[in-house]
Amino acid sequence: MDPIVLSQLATGLSVLAGAVLVKSVMDQKPMAGPFTRCPTCNGTGRVSCLCSRWSDNDVGCRTCAGSGRMVCSSCGGSGTGKPIPVGVSYRPPSRPSS
Repeated sequence: MDPIVLSQLATGLSVLAGAVLVKSVMDQKPMAGPFTRCPTCNGTGRVSCLCSRWSDNDVGCRTCAGSGRMVCSSCGGSGTGKPIPVGVSYRPPSRPSS
């Protein structure tokens, strides 16, 4: 074999091995920080789209852009179990002047 082909083969194999290593680390401990994985999407941030659940084996709608996966509604696509902050305003009732 040509040395260039061997070099390209070695580079390809090292990239593949690195990807496998990164995936195994990510599966064990996602970079979600102190928050836990979302139980709905298991930390991926994506769930099966409704178009793939209720159709006759065809996939594709605006929500998933043909991928069959849409943003998780529980975590908002973050993959963490972090709750979405909600702002609540409170104004004390005004007292009538006498």
